[in-house]
Amino acid sequence: MTPASFRAMVVEETPDRHFVRRITQRAVTDLPKGDVLIKVHYSSLNYKDALSASGNKGVTRRYPHTPGVDAAGVVAESESGAFKVGDSVLVTGHDMGMNTSGGFGQFIRVPSQWVVPLPGTLTLRESMMLGTAGFTAALSLMRLEEAGVTPASGAILVTGATGGVGSLAVAILARAGYSVTAASGKPKAKEFLSELGANEFLDRQTILGAPDKALLTGRFAGAIDTVGGDILSYALRSTHYGGVVTCCGNAASPDLRLTVYPFILRGVRLIGIDSAECPMAVHHAIWERLAGPWKLPGLEKMTTEIRLVDLEDRITAMLAGGVTGRYLLNLKES
Repeated sequence: MTPASFRAMVVEETPDRHFVRRITQRAVTDLPKGDVLIKVHYSSLNYKDALSASGNKGVTRRYPHTPGVDAAGVVAESESGAFKVGDSVLVTGHDMGMNTSGGFGQFIRVPSQWVVPLPGTLTLRESMMLGTAGFTAALSLMRLEEAGVTPASGAILVTGATGGVGSLAVAILARAGYSVTAASGKPKAKEFLSELGANEFLDRQTILGAPDKALLTGRFAGAIDTVGGDILSYALRSTHYGGVVTCCGNAASPDLRLTVYPFILRGVRLIGIDSAECPMAVHHAIWERLAGPWKLPGLEKMTTEIRLVDLEDRITAMLAGGVTGRYLLNLKES
């Protein structure tokens, strides 16, 4: 039987336009419309969640709000013929956690078109160790492959390599047989990145101190950039002829200082990665790969399990850039 209320993080806007976060009880009847009600077992903390939880109106327009762009759990009620009570499912992306109540609560109600059946070789826990970060990393690699970049093409640069998307990109690339150069501003994380499969470590200061030239020596067959700004510029200028760079984040900056020379002299391609609105056929294909050929055996090593009461400190740390790896939110025990 579905309970009348559940525990969740709620972010509220005060009259003086400050934002406060608290763990409280929410009524199931207050959840938005949707034909599938899911009892959430696990979620995860992503950079977009931290922005939503701090009142970023570019992510979430209306408050009070429960963030959480990821959720995995069991169907509690269903008006959809595609899902029945008791099915193990996951939801990543779409509008969940942005303007639709998200996975930082023990229940969500969403349209069935957002819901993916849990692949049989993944547990609910494993799916949220991956979450949107793993989905985004895998989608980035899929786009590189579609563009013709193979392990034989050369090294792949991963920027922001200690973050959620970056660390999973390093691991998935290594799993798929690629040589990986991991770039990070945390030199102490070199051992962590090596354990994930990185072949080379590149300090962020080395990147930011690179000559301000239209083109740099071509070192990489491609790159998965997670941070934007001057680091993305470096990746594009350092990619050799015919290479491909994907871009999925702007934690460093949304601005890009660049000439057109990487594109017209080296034929470099820049591909944007959007994990929220991509077609559901792509969602299914990516999760099948993450459960199959790209399944990672060492997820526990890069994951820290937390509960609702831990979110406040973790959100603050994430916004300050003090996070390595993934945070798994356990809602069964919250």
